[in-house]
Amino acid sequence: MNTMTDTAALAAAAQAAEAPSFRDELLAAGLLIDTGENGLYGRSQIFEDVVDRLNVAITHLGADQQPELLRFPPAMRRTDFEDSEYLKSFPNLAGTIHSFCGNDMGHQRLLRALDDAMTERDDDRSDDWMAQQKPTRVVLTPAACYPIYPVMARRGPLPAGGRTIDVLSYCFRHEPSLDPGRMQMFRQREYVRLGNAEQVMAFRQMWIERGSLLIDLLQLPVEVDLANDPFFGRGGKIVADSQRAQALKFELLIPVADPRGKTACLSFNYHMEHFGAIWKIECEDGAIAHTGCVGFGMERITLALFRHHGLDVNAWPDDVRALLWGDTQARVAHGMETMRTASDDTEHDSGERV
Repeated sequence: MNTMTDTAALAAAAQAAEAPSFRDELLAAGLLIDTGENGLYGRSQIFEDVVDRLNVAITHLGADQQPELLRFPPAMRRTDFEDSEYLKSFPNLAGTIHSFCGNDMGHQRLLRALDDAMTERDDDRSDDWMAQQKPTRVVLTPAACYPIYPVMARRGPLPAGGRTIDVLSYCFRHEPSLDPGRMQMFRQREYVRLGNAEQVMAFRQMWIERGSLLIDLLQLPVEVDLANDPFFGRGGKIVADSQRAQALKFELLIPVADPRGKTACLSFNYHMEHFGAIWKIECEDGAIAHTGCVGFGMERITLALFRHHGLDVNAWPDDVRALLWGDTQARVAHGMETMRTASDDTEHDSGERV
């Protein structure tokens, strides 16, 4: 037994346990505001400024695609949500919206139950008053792209070139955690592609390259990985394995709060005909449309910047500050041109070797 080594390991573990977590540092700096509920935070002016400037960079990254810009509230029709089959895969993450729909007697019962609940501490409070609540016709949006598909279906067949949509929304997932990278309410910025299989696959590959470029310009460490969603239940592993086998989902992973792991900050998804079949979205030739999307986790990318460049934005690397607070359009355009040149050179070299 190496007593010195064991003692040092125990001391290091104790020090790590006492050290403030990244979440603690963010709260102490006032960048995130504690609401008393895990995974539910306020955001400071500085935090929101970074999010806004990231959005500008993402807009310039996709401007040449001439996307249609659509914005929805963070809620969607319950019937559309039911049709999406989200509950089949992620019932544990879904959030429904309930409201009081009763009469005077029901209101009195609610008030009595509420009075009883308020005599207890927060963690011990009864939820009996919620027995007077009924489900409404809307639910919280689980992913920014979900409201798009029924809207596209109502427009009729897609044009020959398909459609590209730019969407941004707050989303909800019931996943309370002390990890600030795993919020219950967060924003997703997405570009969504609807068309035939070739159009959607080309779109996804393009955005894997452009997403990687953005993270490179932000000077963040990144890893691209084949991924799968956290499908619920005993059959979830089978579905997840199938998703990986078909290479339907890739993620850009960046270390954020957990030093032992990495957080998915961007995802690149190919849905095949799933949403096209559900909502009967057709291509110009009558075939069922394929869909895909690239999703930017706005809070997660922002957190990654604070994690790797420090909590003082004025001390961030000059090139990062110039990208976000300088001529963003020119810097993004230069990065994309450099990327295209490198790709052309690679293809040229490959052709010469053949």
